Amino acid sequence: MVKLDFKKGNGLIPAIAQDYKTGVVLMLAYMNEQAFDETMKSGKATYYSRSRKALWQKGETSGHVQNVREIRVDCDNDTILLKVDQAGDAACHKGYRSCFFSKVEENELKIVESKIFDPKKVYK
Repeated sequence: MVKLDFKKGNGLIPAIAQDYKTGVVLMLAYMNEQAFDETMKSGKATYYSRSRKALWQKGETSGHVQNVREIRVDCDNDTILLKVDQAGDAACHKGYRSCFFSKVEENELKIVESKIFDPKKVYK
C-alpha cells in the first residue's frame, strides 16, 4: 500500500503531469487521498480542484484525458509525478499542449507556444 504524506499540505499534495514519451512537463495540479485513489483505480488522472473544492478527472469535459502510464513519488512522499499519455494533445485548459506556455524574458511573460485548440469552443 502506498503511503503518501497528505498531512504536510493540509490534505493536498502536488501532482506533476509529464508526457510519458517526450518528458515534457504538461501541468501541475493537486490531489487529495480520494483523487489519488481514483487515479489508481481508473488509470486516468484525477485531481482535486482547490477553487471548486471537488474532484475532477482531466478531460472529463474537453476529452483531453490523461491516461496514467507510471506514477512516481518523491523522496518525502509528498509530491507525485504522473507520466501520462495525453489524449487530444492539450493538457492546458487554455488550449496549449503544456500549461507552461509562457517564458519570462526581460521581466515580462512571453507566450512561446501555439494554441492547439480554442477553449471557448470546447468548454461551455
